[in-house]
Amino acid sequence: MPLRFQSCTFAYARSSRPVLDRLSLEFPLGHTVLLGPNGAGKSTMLSLGASATSPRSGTVFFKKLDSAKRRHLKEYRRKVSWLPQQPAFLTGLTCREHAAYVGWLKGMREQDAWQAAPGAIERVGLTEKINEKVRTLSGGQRQRLAIAQALVHDAELLLLDEPTVGLDPHQRQRFLELLGSLRGSVHAIVSTHDIGDLDRVFDEVVVLESGHTRFQGSVAAFASHAAQDSAPGRRMESAYASLLEAAE
Repeated sequence: MPLRFQSCTFAYARSSRPVLDRLSLEFPLGHTVLLGPNGAGKSTMLSLGASATSPRSGTVFFKKLDSAKRRHLKEYRRKVSWLPQQPAFLTGLTCREHAAYVGWLKGMREQDAWQAAPGAIERVGLTEKINEKVRTLSGGQRQRLAIAQALVHDAELLLLDEPTVGLDPHQRQRFLELLGSLRGSVHAIVSTHDIGDLDRVFDEVVVLESGHTRFQGSVAAFASHAAQDSAPGRRMESAYASLLEAAE
């Protein structure tokens, strides 16, 4: 993955303890799940990766694009799309209008964004809602619309912060299926606490704790940290617990 954090430090106030402290991390190709306890710095990392915030020191790159350089920023934001924990929607717009609007914000010509919107909406399974107002969508449908907005402007990387929070089991299943369908065409980094079936969708695991990387590796390597007597359906939870306990 061309997203790279180089010695990044970030704190929300100059006098406060850094949330990230000289973090260096390069994400691989494919779909990566980002794990860690509350306060570990996951949301901060994704915000930096989206160029929504800037590190106190250090640099964030997407391929050769430096998010700190003004001449790179427009292209950087077009290639990297971010879905924060509480995404904002213009609920009076239709799905097509909303997707096209975001494409325009990302630098597309208005007509090009309008023409691209139906194809992006179809990819996330919302064609039947294309002319419905966003206010009528369920939580799961809004999550899919948020991903469609990234597909409109041909984002290469999706940064998704707790995208399954508030979704019922069926909606979560639909979301995982959608994420799986994007493999090979779009890369994704997903922060989540839902790890029971992460081996179905993800290629790589990163565990963040207190602003530092505690683990980075394949799903199989992550699962190998599970206790030998863990139940088959609980191996991922066991591996996660073991890694955090080892960091204490």
